[in-house]
Amino acid sequence: MDLKYKYCRVFAPATIANVGPGFDIFGLALDHPGDEVEIVVTSSSGVRIKKITGDYGLLPLEPDKNTATVSMLALYQDLQLKTGLDITIHKKMPVGSGMGSSAASSVAGVFALNALLSEPLAREKLLAYALEGEKISSGAAVHIDNIAACLYGGFVLVRSKDPIDIIPLPVPASLKCLIIHPHIEIKTSESRKLLKRETGLTAA
Repeated sequence: MDLKYKYCRVFAPATIANVGPGFDIFGLALDHPGDEVEIVVTSSSGVRIKKITGDYGLLPLEPDKNTATVSMLALYQDLQLKTGLDITIHKKMPVGSGMGSSAASSVAGVFALNALLSEPLAREKLLAYALEGEKISSGAAVHIDNIAACLYGGFVLVRSKDPIDIIPLPVPASLKCLIIHPHIEIKTSESRKLLKRETGLTAA
């Protein structure tokens, strides 16, 4: 696989997941905020994070530890690319905000690399790569509601993740969302540990 372009800048939106009763299956993309990832193709080899803005020094610069580049690395390695990639990440939303920050970075990274290819992959294949970045944030229990909404846009239903089956849902043109952020950080991997493995239902 060859690279057709030498530069790309991609925006990936914030998302809302667990909408109403749709725990781990409903996802909704927002117009803003979101993350941006820039890729500059170089004559060297390998993937490097040159700069991160807007994260207040919280995010790692190591490509194998950052959600934006982990997803990108998986695609880079599978395609056996040899060219160098210099990455700049612009965080435009708070980390641990509950608005799919890690999903936005992961999708932006893999989508940007895909946009440089002479033969871009379909979204269904990109989703699997984007999940590699989400694993860093979510831990072992990977969920794809934020990732799917970010990649596909709009309001989506995750009917299955193996095999991947995403269903776009109709959204009224007049729909508006009010986001209230209390400026506290809640890591997905930690919050999911608080959930019971099973929740019983009793008849009314």
